[in-house]
Amino acid sequence: MAEKEIALLKEQLARLDEKNFDFDAWKNHTLIFLERIFGKENSKLNLIKELHYDYSSWNLRDTAATGKSKDKDPVKMQASEILQATITELEKLGLPKNKLEGEKVWELLQDELTGKQAKEIEAILNSDDSNKTENIGKILEVLGQENLATVITKLLIH
Repeated sequence: MAEKEIALLKEQLARLDEKNFDFDAWKNHTLIFLERIFGKENSKLNLIKELHYDYSSWNLRDTAATGKSKDKDPVKMQASEILQATITELEKLGLPKNKLEGEKVWELLQDELTGKQAKEIEAILNSDDSNKTENIGKILEVLGQENLATVITKLLIH
């Protein structure tokens, strides 16, 4: 399970109620944590990024006219809801599955293969062939050391 990640997000949730709350610092920390947990392209990051206080003249006028501000801070309420939903997701579903290593290898390998070679390897992978390793090895031997070195280099970098 994702105990560390859940604990981290619960800390961020608790920080919303601190007396000397700094929204921008909280937002930056939360974005860093969510990016690490879910990756750069996740809707949760966008939801947090879009949180902001409305200092428009209409909003300030409405607050001044009534003589009081809202009991609950709407931005903090939204932030709390986003974090609570994220924590629930992690508790119920666990950490998201990142792209499988095999898929990454396949993507990098396809950059070096011809279309025909890629189709042949894909056919072997999807078959019930007991000699998959040997047959794929034969196709990869044709690539040569330079291309295999490029693939391995890309794997190490990623």
